[in-house]
Amino acid sequence: MNAGVLALDGVKIVEFGGYAAGPHVGKMLANFGATVVHVESMSRPDGFRMQYPPYKDDKPGINSGGCFTYFNDSKYGVTIDLKNPEGRKLARKLADWCDIVIENMRPGVIDRLGLGFEELRKSNPGLIMLSTCNMGQTGPRADTPGFGSQLSALAGFCGLTGAKDGPPMLLYGPYIDYVASTLGATAVLAALERRQRTGNGAYLDVSQYECGLLFLAGSLLEYHTSGKIAERAENDDPDAAPHGTYACLGEGWIALSCWSSEEFARLCGAIDRADLGRDPALATLAGRKAAAARINDALNAWTRDREAHEAARMLQAAGVHTHAVNSVADLFTDPQLIARRQWSRRRHPVIGDQAYCAPAFELSETPGDVTASGPVLGADNERVFRDFLGMSEDEFNAVRAQGATD
Repeated sequence: MNAGVLALDGVKIVEFGGYAAGPHVGKMLANFGATVVHVESMSRPDGFRMQYPPYKDDKPGINSGGCFTYFNDSKYGVTIDLKNPEGRKLARKLADWCDIVIENMRPGVIDRLGLGFEELRKSNPGLIMLSTCNMGQTGPRADTPGFGSQLSALAGFCGLTGAKDGPPMLLYGPYIDYVASTLGATAVLAALERRQRTGNGAYLDVSQYECGLLFLAGSLLEYHTSGKIAERAENDDPDAAPHGTYACLGEGWIALSCWSSEEFARLCGAIDRADLGRDPALATLAGRKAAAARINDALNAWTRDREAHEAARMLQAAGVHTHAVNSVADLFTDPQLIARRQWSRRRHPVIGDQAYCAPAFELSETPGDVTASGPVLGADNERVFRDFLGMSEDEFNAVRAQGATD
């Protein structure tokens, strides 16, 4: 799957689970050379295959889910029926073969399948196992199910999003899944480095809920030190004014913030309102916040006649913190992302050409890449079980006949 020697070349990973938080860990490691095997079953495929759009031609299908392929690029895909005793034996062989097991089932499920860390380390003492779930493996709510939007609410930051007098707002996308998977990959790399020094494996318990608290660092600190509870502030910021989004020509918008009186003066000059910059009542943060409506009216009068990217460039040239609000379509033509080779186009056998996000950081000697699209269901059974595990053709056919790969 990987051409050339990459940073994680030779590292072998097996994934049990689905959706985002577990598989995204494997995706990031696969992009830097790890051999990652994603395990599903014919009767219980990864939920992203059928439960989350987009789909090819807007028709849900077992191999037409774009979200699944995004979180599972550069991996091998196999099917194992973990309810079948022969399937569990096959899964155990995979666990004995690999360096790392990643699972994101509910707490206790992997143990009941006979694939828990304490059991697996008996035959693979150097094994590293990452368990990532909503609340972690312990605690009074460890068994509570949920997805990223519920965890965003529980972790406190939905309560800080939205209008001051309105309800809490759910965020777009499973933010906690992404931060939890990034921290999960970091934990795996730390455990790998330790194993190189000591030869010992490790068990890694990631609570996605706790990972989400990172978003609230300032608010948590403020409450701890002063008892003040942060409240919804719409687009306001306690340390910047003006701070918000402004409508431009057509359907465009810019996002803008001023962090000092000097920056505000530069903004006023750029929008031909130097009078505002000279107004002593607006020379302080408190003064600008008190006059927010007046300042916003002046900004809106200037931005509404200008295209968003043009307005952003003009304000940036004046030294003002500004960017256009990109649409999804804008991201594919953004010259910055193109220059950084952010989009890796790979062809999926069912969906066709897809653009995948390349790694967001570059290693000078071993740059990562998206080496293949996400696998169709069970695409690599023979390759993995015969070539990786060394099963003969007769052995492979026997386990298949017993339903182990269903």
